[in-house]
Amino acid sequence: MCLCGVDYFSTLGYQPSIAFEGAGTLAPLATLVLVLVTLFGALPVYSHVAGETPDGVGSIGMIERMFSGWGAKLVVLVLIGFAATDFVITKTLSAADAAAHLISNPLYEQHVPLWLQGQMGTTVFLLVMLGAMFLKGYGEVVGMATVLVIAFLGLSFVVIAASVFHLVTHPALLQHWFAEISAGHYHIEHAPLSGTGPWVMVGIAVLMFPKLALGLSGFETGVLHIHMVRGTEERPDDQTARVANTRRMMLVAAVIMSFFLIGSSLVTGTDTLIPAEELRLEKDTAGEVIFKGKAMDRALAYLAHGESPIAICPLFGNAFGTLYDLSTILILWFAGASAMGGLLNMVPRYLPRYGMAPEWAGAYRPLVIAFTVINLLVTMAFRADVSAQGGAYATGVLVLMTSACIASFLHEMRKKPEPGHELSLAGLRLAFGLITLVFIYTTLANIYERPDGIYIASIFITTVMMISFTSRFFRSDELRLKEFRFANDADRMLWTDILLEGAFRVLVPHRPGSRSLADKEAEIRRKHRIPENVPIVFLEVHYGDVSEFQNSPIISARQEGTRFIIVARDVVSVSHTVAQVAMEMAKGGAPLDIIFGWSKGGSLRLALDYVLFGQGDIPNRVVDLLDTAIADPSKRPTVIVG
Repeated sequence: MCLCGVDYFSTLGYQPSIAFEGAGTLAPLATLVLVLVTLFGALPVYSHVAGETPDGVGSIGMIERMFSGWGAKLVVLVLIGFAATDFVITKTLSAADAAAHLISNPLYEQHVPLWLQGQMGTTVFLLVMLGAMFLKGYGEVVGMATVLVIAFLGLSFVVIAASVFHLVTHPALLQHWFAEISAGHYHIEHAPLSGTGPWVMVGIAVLMFPKLALGLSGFETGVLHIHMVRGTEERPDDQTARVANTRRMMLVAAVIMSFFLIGSSLVTGTDTLIPAEELRLEKDTAGEVIFKGKAMDRALAYLAHGESPIAICPLFGNAFGTLYDLSTILILWFAGASAMGGLLNMVPRYLPRYGMAPEWAGAYRPLVIAFTVINLLVTMAFRADVSAQGGAYATGVLVLMTSACIASFLHEMRKKPEPGHELSLAGLRLAFGLITLVFIYTTLANIYERPDGIYIASIFITTVMMISFTSRFFRSDELRLKEFRFANDADRMLWTDILLEGAFRVLVPHRPGSRSLADKEAEIRRKHRIPENVPIVFLEVHYGDVSEFQNSPIISARQEGTRFIIVARDVVSVSHTVAQVAMEMAKGGAPLDIIFGWSKGGSLRLALDYVLFGQGDIPNRVVDLLDTAIADPSKRPTVIVG
């Protein structure tokens, strides 16, 4: 819970400031909407996702399993682009906010070199140190996450509880807040509704809630780490217990965070303990900061340092504030650990399997280095500005959560109702449908309000697409054989006999349905002067999902008189299947001959057919595959085209 919580709980470092920036003094009401969506929307959806993906593939894996072909691959690549936006910006935004807390502490600049006193230098340093932690090992990361979460939540509880107690025992403060919002003084630059009254306030809170969506982060990371959750003491890999424990973990995290969200919004977003002016941020047309309030990006730290004009608690001051700063800085810095863990679980699961990433993308350390470099580039592009990254972060979070809602809804719609349970299934479908609509609205509202988020996500998606298809192109000549599967034991035995016999020296790929095998055999023997006593093996290939990269053909074999026919089904590429079968047959004797007909069509179209659909100029591709796989020409099967 703590590993996922460093992402989820650490948002308290900047969530109160973002809540006030978005909803003004209506931040507590908007936060209440956020909590209701969390408990009655996100939590049920991700509990369902956990139950359907005990292997840790998350909502993206659910969607992948529902569809097939290139359409499914493209959807997965787009979602990976949004997930990369979420996880990468989690790291860069959290590190930037940690830097903001650091450089605001009076003790910091007195004890660090000049190059670490600026926002950019401090953020870059924190990101590099986080990458170094992951290079050291994953176990150390989990252990430190536990310590940091306990320390941060404990100190945050002191700040929030003391501040809430002060509000309750000084009713004039809350009366001031009620008077402000009743008069329509919401401190919102562009309020979506005008007027006063309870319904107007509720309407504004609902409409402004999407701006607070950062407080929903952490659920996707939770289901991606489900495979690390222990089932029971006796059976740690018990999937039923693992799912139950993951659901319990998410429930506990959501309840804890709900308390902290509501409490923090009351003490920071009511223009009482923190003046509204101290949470104001102004920028010029070029994006340069003109004015930044002392509490911006560090509202709870502002209270902990005793900077409030109201004496809240005798404990608050520079000593306690520095301790709170330290815990906040560390958890914000370490929030990237949860995001890095999500990336390290997600990328090797999909891209290398699709042939859309180099082989090293499945390795731990090279990925850590690659993601650290990406984080540094993103930080420089955003100039380590916390608020500038909020839109991209929220967009990534919300699109992933919306995809989880859609996956859960479609999964329930595909279920066949069991006798006597039709009503409960209909209720579940209705509930997931309503939750999906809420998240679709939230996502679209966030994109409309902050279009920069979708622009940045588009850059990530485009980059993922370009890397993926470039890698697929360059890796298309790999052998890609995962395994040979067999339709039944009889087929396995006949295949084994063909290999052990070693007398079959001619392999003829045959396209079923074009003409009979007898006619094709007669023509081949006549054209290539093959005597009757030389046996021929025909190979029929039937496509499966050609968008897959690894080839696992299902082999069946039969004999028709003196003629043997091998049938390969569920293949991803004809060329690879022919080459793989030929190499297996050549292991038992001298190299065989593979006899093809001519491939018709333009060279560009044939090349694209080969990369995307496993077809195209098959003879030339088989030659390339054999040349790559067998270094000795004397042991290499001969390809004949005629």
